[in-house]
Amino acid sequence: MNTQTLTEPASATARRPLSVQLREALPSALRKLDPRALLASPVMLVVELGAVLTTVMTVVDPGTTSVGVTIWLWLTVLFGNLAEAVAEGRGKAQADSLRALQEETTAYRLTGRPDPARGSLLDRPAEVVPSTSLRPGDLVVVTAGERIPGDGDVVEGVASVDESAVTGESAPVIRESGGDRSAVTGGTIVLSDRIVVRISSEPGHSFVDRMIALVEGSERQRTPNEIALNVLLTSLTAIFLVVVVTLYFIADHSDAGQSVLVLTALLVCLIPTTISALLSAIGIAGMDRLLQRNVLAMSGRAVEAAGDVDVLLLDKTGTITLGNRQACAMLPVAEVPDADLADAALLSSLADETPEGRSIVALVRGDDARPPVPATATLVPFSASTRMSGVDLPGRSVRKGAASAVSRWVEEQRGVVSHQVGELVEGISRSGGTPLVVAEQRAGEEPRVLGVVHLKDVVKPGMRERFAELRSMGIRTVMVTGDNATTAAAIAEEAGVDDVLAEATPEDKLALIRREQEGGRMVAMCGDGTNDAPALAQADVGVAMNTGTTAAKEAGNMVDLDSDPTKLIDVVEIGKQLLITRGALTTFSVANDVAKYFAILPAMFVVAFPGLDVLNVMRLSSPESAILSAVIFNALVIVALIPLALRGVRYRPSSAAALLNRNLLIYGVGGIVAPFVGIKLIDLLVSTLPGA
Repeated sequence: MNTQTLTEPASATARRPLSVQLREALPSALRKLDPRALLASPVMLVVELGAVLTTVMTVVDPGTTSVGVTIWLWLTVLFGNLAEAVAEGRGKAQADSLRALQEETTAYRLTGRPDPARGSLLDRPAEVVPSTSLRPGDLVVVTAGERIPGDGDVVEGVASVDESAVTGESAPVIRESGGDRSAVTGGTIVLSDRIVVRISSEPGHSFVDRMIALVEGSERQRTPNEIALNVLLTSLTAIFLVVVVTLYFIADHSDAGQSVLVLTALLVCLIPTTISALLSAIGIAGMDRLLQRNVLAMSGRAVEAAGDVDVLLLDKTGTITLGNRQACAMLPVAEVPDADLADAALLSSLADETPEGRSIVALVRGDDARPPVPATATLVPFSASTRMSGVDLPGRSVRKGAASAVSRWVEEQRGVVSHQVGELVEGISRSGGTPLVVAEQRAGEEPRVLGVVHLKDVVKPGMRERFAELRSMGIRTVMVTGDNATTAAAIAEEAGVDDVLAEATPEDKLALIRREQEGGRMVAMCGDGTNDAPALAQADVGVAMNTGTTAAKEAGNMVDLDSDPTKLIDVVEIGKQLLITRGALTTFSVANDVAKYFAILPAMFVVAFPGLDVLNVMRLSSPESAILSAVIFNALVIVALIPLALRGVRYRPSSAAALLNRNLLIYGVGGIVAPFVGIKLIDLLVSTLPGA
């Protein structure tokens, strides 16, 4: 089956040349010149007002410098809008691919009240209605080949569902009533069987609707840190505005009067235009990088919070370990031949369809092929209540299962469990494995334990190294598992996690999150079940699995479309990359503005105050050339930094101090050096223009 992943449109857009992306985003950037669109960015609004003022002055008194300054002030605003428009353009490509799921479909809504005589909900009468008329609580029947008309939960039946349009995964998934695999997404297609779905969302408020709004940016809310930085930038702009207005009177009093055009250029070059122009694009690009990994963030705040995480809660099974425990050894008790234990373990696994049971067959036979079941055998399947499986043959019964369950079976048949069995079980548990005890009873004999099968839950390759990286970032990892404390401690030691919560219940997990938060720490976790919903809602970063329940997806602030719990580590790294990118470009912007003082201030006042010539380290051609060169550089640096804002600063796991020193060295020093080089080169070109 050929499918297109949700992230393919954005990835294809991101791979195209930047010049193409800029050209396609130009119409949107021009529309953003509307002052009402700039109200959210006061710094760029001041630049636009300055451009309007210099435009009026140029019309009244045209000149080479005034025309040049006016054009480049308008380009400064346009380039700032362009950064945001390019970032939004990537999201629009994803949204277009999702709109195909919003087509109105026909739904078969069940009517009438439940009739006990009819039994199954599938037997109730149904009416044909458009999907847009469905409301939460409505029950609809969906059969093979039909599109699910809305978000909901399967309340009856089981079916395979094609969710490739949302997740990008071509393999169908099983959706069934009850448990943690009941949630379905509107627009996905049922491939087999029939199911009854209880609708859970209003029209226009489905999961796909939310995805479209988020990737397009129409529901993007500024994060607390972004708002705080914007307030700081606005305050700096207000201060510089007061300074420039004051300079007008000081210069006039000192017989070094400056035109409004020059002062406007000075103001635009001194205020933090660079970071203000890129701030929104950095936030949108952060959410886009998550979406390229098939993780949907419900808000920018969630991405930002991921970058501040101190504690990472990770489930053991499927996250730290491979999840499928494999039989790796058979340990017979004294005087029991290895062949007897292997034969009994094989027979007892004939009715065990779990991965563990299949691994025992593979260990004994050397392949996955199951031997034929003896015609006289009665299979005893594994169940959660008995915690055993086995087989009954004429004159012989074999059982395999949890140590406590098999020991109880032996004792109920008046047998005795030796101390050696307990020692073997304890040894396997201490090593991080899971013991399965094998016992048999032959006609006329007392039941006896033959030995123990060692199941090993394999830690995923590279996990110890990844946890070491997280530790270097100051993040504490906690493994959460339902295993006993001995087994949990052994797995934790092998994986290299910092702490472990054993025999954990949903209440224990919620209590742990609250304790960590009360200590001032930020917590991230993932989950997929209804019982995970309280903890997902409590966590600062709650990543819900797409295969999970509706309650879990509504409680979390992120959804992993691939349902891969290890993605939580990637989420944290992307969040940190977002914060580092914002910090690095802010550092560059401030350092950049400092360097511009040496270009403009000497040019403005060196005639009246010859002593300022010592600051004219750039030795620019003329005051007019200096001012125009600084304005041009101020605009071009925005375009130059757009790729970095969209891509993000490269992230290397290290301590906060090391990251700070690196950013100060690269972006602090670089922010000072770049204007000296750039403005000087531009001045060499500008000085060749007539009248400059």
